[in-house]
Order: sequence, then C-alpha cells, then structure tokens
Amino acid sequence: MAKKGGNTKGRLNKNILVEMLVELFNRNEGRSMSPKEIFKELNLTSTSARTLCVHILDDMTFDGYLMEPEFRRYVLANNVSMLFGTFSRNRDGYNEFYPEDGSEPVLISERNSAHALTDDLVRVALFAHRRGRGREGEVVEIVKRTHDTFVGELHVERHYAFLITENRLMPNDIFIPKDMLKGGKNGDKAVVKLLEWPADSKNPVGKVIDILGKSGENNAEMNAILAEYGLPYTYPAAVEEAAAKLPGDITPEEIAAREDFRSITTFTIDPSDAKDFDDALSIRPSGEGQWEIGVHIADVSHYVTEGSIIDKEAFKRATSIYLVDRTIPMLPEHLCNFLCSLRPNEEKLTYSVVFTMNAKAEVKDFRITRGVIKSDRRFTYDEVQEIIEKGEGEYLEEIKTLNSLAQKMREKRFKAGAIDFQQAQVHFRLDESGKPLSVYFSESNESHQLIEEFMLLANRTVAEKIGRKKPGNTPKTFVYRIHDQPNPEKLTMLSKFVNKLGYKMRSSSGRTTSASALNNLLKEVHGSKEQNVIEQISLRAMQKARYSTGNIGHYGLAFPYYTHFTSPIRRYPDLLVHRLLNRYLTLGARSVSQPKYEDMCEHCSAQEQLASNAERASIKYKQVEFMSEHIGECYDAVISGVTEWGFYAEINENKCEGMVPMRTLQDDYYEFDDANYCIIGRRHRRKFTIGDPVRIRIAHANLDRKQLDFELIEE
Repeated sequence: MAKKGGNTKGRLNKNILVEMLVELFNRNEGRSMSPKEIFKELNLTSTSARTLCVHILDDMTFDGYLMEPEFRRYVLANNVSMLFGTFSRNRDGYNEFYPEDGSEPVLISERNSAHALTDDLVRVALFAHRRGRGREGEVVEIVKRTHDTFVGELHVERHYAFLITENRLMPNDIFIPKDMLKGGKNGDKAVVKLLEWPADSKNPVGKVIDILGKSGENNAEMNAILAEYGLPYTYPAAVEEAAAKLPGDITPEEIAAREDFRSITTFTIDPSDAKDFDDALSIRPSGEGQWEIGVHIADVSHYVTEGSIIDKEAFKRATSIYLVDRTIPMLPEHLCNFLCSLRPNEEKLTYSVVFTMNAKAEVKDFRITRGVIKSDRRFTYDEVQEIIEKGEGEYLEEIKTLNSLAQKMREKRFKAGAIDFQQAQVHFRLDESGKPLSVYFSESNESHQLIEEFMLLANRTVAEKIGRKKPGNTPKTFVYRIHDQPNPEKLTMLSKFVNKLGYKMRSSSGRTTSASALNNLLKEVHGSKEQNVIEQISLRAMQKARYSTGNIGHYGLAFPYYTHFTSPIRRYPDLLVHRLLNRYLTLGARSVSQPKYEDMCEHCSAQEQLASNAERASIKYKQVEFMSEHIGECYDAVISGVTEWGFYAEINENKCEGMVPMRTLQDDYYEFDDANYCIIGRRHRRKFTIGDPVRIRIAHANLDRKQLDFELIEE
C-alpha cells in the first residue's frame, strides 16, 4: 500500500514522494490517473505537497517513466522495463545493478537506491535512454535483504545509541533504541540485526542480538570477524550433547565387517599443533619390489548419520575455519578430536584406499574398503623432515620409501601440466592474550609433499572409480572438486603485466601450453623481489576451485577426475563422498538426485569462500595489530599494487601490506596509469610501479579497518 502522510510536517520530501509515486503506478499498471486522483490516492492535501507532486510527474514523464496519453492524465509507460537482479553499492554514490538476465549493468544514483545494500535482490525500473549515457534506473522494490546483521562498535549516549561499523556493505551508522541494547555498553563490539530503514531516514534501525566483548580484546575481534562473514563463533549445546552420547567402543561385529589393518605399520603426519588427525598412512612390502600403501581416512560417516542433529549442523557450517589463534570446527570437539581422530595406539574406524605400487610409483592395483587401524606413531611435519634430511630416526625405511614414491608422483604430476603454486604461509607467535609477538612463515617441504601426494592420489582414484564412464552406462551422481581453465583474457593480461616487469610468458588458451607457461614463469620469478606479487596476480588469473556434480576435471592439478575424500573431519563434501562410496560400492544402490547434490555442492563452495575470507581477515588484523607496535619504524618493501589513490607496498621481512597514499607524495603531482600498472609524476615523470623496491615508515595502524598507512622515505 502506498504511504500516506501528505500532511505530515517536515517529513515529505522529493525522494519520499518519488518512491510513493513509483509504488502507486506499479500497483496500477495500465491505469491512467489525473493529478486529482493521485492526490487522493497519496493523501496529499497541502498545497506544497501537491505542487511538488506535479513537478515530479512532469520529470517522470520527461524521463520516459510515465506517459501522458491525455492532457494531465498519467500512466506507466509501455516501454518501462522492470528488471530483477543484484544491487551493488559504491562509495562514490554511483551504484550498480546487475540484472538476472545477464544484460549490461544499470547505473543507480544514490537518491534512486531506496536504501538497497550490496548483494540485495532488488527490482529496478529502467529510465528512458539518454543519448550518450549508459542504462540508468531506480530501485522500486527490495525483494530480499541478503545481509541483515552487522558487526561494529556500540556508541551509547544518554538517550540514544548507534552501531558504528566499518563494513563496506553498510554506509551509515545503525540507530539502536535504548531498550534494544541487550545490556550493551559504550565501546562494546556487538552484532546488530536490521529491523527497518524508513524511506525518509538517513539511518536504519536495528537491535543488538549479541555482545562479543570490548573492542580491541582478542576474543571480541576474532568473533567479530566470524560474525561479519555470517560464520558461527559458538557451537550449539544440543549438538555437543548429541555428540557426547555417541558410543566410543568398537564392537567385534564392526571389526569383523571391515578389513583389519591393525598389525601393519601405520602413522600420522600433521602440524605440531594439530588435534584432529583425519588421515594416516600404512606401508608394508608386497613382494617383487612392490609396496602396499594404505591411505586411511577417519570414517566420520559411521558416527554422523544423515539427517541427524550433528549432520545438519555440520552441513550448515560445511567446513572448519582456521583463524590465526583458533579453530572453529565443523564437528563437535568430542567427534573431531576424540572419536574420529586417528590418535596413536587407539583402534579407529577408517575409509581406506589401498594401493599396490612399484618402485617407479606406478599403481599396479588398488581397492577401496572400510577398515580398522591402530596408528603406531604420531609424527609432526618437522620430525619427518628431520628424518628425511638426516637419514636417521623411527620408521626410517618406511618414511624413505614413502618419500621416494611421493617425489616421483610429484614429478609426473608437473610433467602432466600441474601448476606449482608454493606460497609461504603466514603464522604468528601470540602471547596468552592473543597479542602477536612475531611473524614467521612456513613453506612446503618434502614432509608436506609426502602427505600431499598420497592424499592427491587417493582423491583422484576415488573420483575416477565412480566418475569414469563404463560402456553403455551413465556415471552416477557424485561430488567432484573441479577447477576450470583460466579465462584467456586474464592470461593475456597476466602476460602483458609480467612482460612490463621484464619476464616472458606466452599466453595461450591451450591447457598444456598455458600450464607450462605459468610453471616456467613461477620458476623464473622464484627468489626475486617480485615473486610474491607475481604469484598473487597469477592466482587471481585462475578460476576458483569449487564443488560440483558436473565433472570438468581439475586444471591446476592436471587431473581429469578429482574429488575431496581425505578430510571428512573438517570438510562436509568429503563426508558426502564417503556416504556415496558406501551407497554405490557396498550397497549397490541407484544414483542419488543430481539437483539435490548440486545444491549441496553450491552451499559448500560458498561456505568455503566465506571461511577463506574470514581467515584472510584474521591474518590482516593480526598484521595490523603487530605493526601498531612499530609506528615510526622503517622497513624495506616492494610495491605490490597501484591505484588511483596511491600504491600498496609489502614489507619484505614480514609480508605486512600497507598503503602509501597519493596525497603524501609531495614532490610532484602524481597520476594513475592503469595501462602500465604505475603512478607517474606529471612534471618530473618519476614512476612507481609494481615490483619496485621502496623504503617506507609505518605511519598509522587502523585496527577497525584492518589497514596500515605508510610514508615513503626518500633516500
């Protein structure tokens, strides 16, 4: 119903009246109305309101939104197109609308946005096309708010309160009535739910749904990051209780129904701080220079039944989340750290892929089976690496054999076209309160590669077993991990970019050619000052890997079939794969519903992306927090990005990134040259481009925005 209130003093303005008229004509499509009829419908009784209405009607007619078939009678124009799609808010007030039909974006001015927020599903009316301008329109309906909760700091006064947020999705502070603060106090970090946003109000209205703690406290800030991305930061008590009731004893009947690996040498290799061990390796000679290698994965599906309260919560989460100081598990702790975890000297249930391999790392035979194991030893990566390097230690021969096979598989994989991205992982040493004391990095070594190659082999084998089409048969619905080929245009842009930095890369749409070119580039830049920058930009040129029931192979790994089978404790798709294997291989049941599983794949892919964003945000926060203790100190850095407002630089020793704002460069007037990835001085032609070494000083650290500002030091 159209809003009434034409006599309300101080409330009716042009924007409100435009919205009322748009709503009125959309409800009465095809009906022509006189001004008198419009005044009555909208309850416009004052002379000023009626005069304003007539002016707006003339404007809407001029814009082509309305037609005037008879003098002073108005009707919705026949050529007015109504589109459904997604809204995107920009800081400059020139917002964009992306139609669902894939047609070109529509420009939406701030006054015509109807308080829509980024990612909202909206309905837009197109204006008449103006010569020399792109498509323009107006939001006439917010169909669905995609984001209705926001995180920020409470600002509480005597009679009112606001949530101040740095979230790019919410441009304004949120007003909170005093009776909806939920005990929140000034300076608290809070989660607020949007209740309404009156058309005539600059600020939306909300209520506090959770208090996270005081701003600046580690727990509050980490939970705020999770809440900002819509991720859970607590575990439901009911689910924890359900997990605690699960029996931990393995019955003789269950053991008898499985393959028994308990007498075979078996061990796990994980990070030093790991608590959940979801994979183990077993090894024993198999005669004639061959080995039997078992890849044993925690059998989560035995404990988590489909449709249970534990399963529903696991699906909702879809993945474990790894912030700098904590893990937010997919499963309750009792399951992931105890019942399912392949802890040493404990009998555990597994889903296993057992390979017979020769010394050339060729798979001669394999079987997929449910088993029971008893791990002999829990190794850390550092311990295994030391054994490999020194040639001494527990299970030396087994580790040497596994490493030899892994390195041969790795060599074959890269020859086949796999891409060798080996980025260093950022870690922090924290004190008991979560304050970062130092930054360090970890890189992949042979101990990591040993585990990686056997997990890749198991995942590939499982996917191929189900996915490879048999003559006359249709492959059954399955969950694949897919990775599409890069967009040729992005590869061309990457080639142009690295060429400007002095490196050569052939851009080609052919799979093998492009992969080979990328690998050659990554080898060439290894150890250079531009390495990290080029690796980052190369990754951006790649498509994102995702889950799908439609198999297109995995470009980055150069596998025609690939899935995720090896981490069901921390990834829900792996649990789905285990269930499907049991259904198809053990029970011989018919294929599951493809649409249902595709929907689940899409959900898991989306949750994975959110978790990745949160993990990066936590690293960024800790980097800014760490550097806040070093204000005024100077560092060597390399330019990692350029924009119209300045350039980004990455500190060499700790990979912390900050910005040198354009306004701080006082020796010239600088302009952004996007074609050449640089900023350049108008008078002296001094240039700053990606990969250039610079000397910077830490000027400012903004924890709320997770942002560092640098000053350039002139040598």
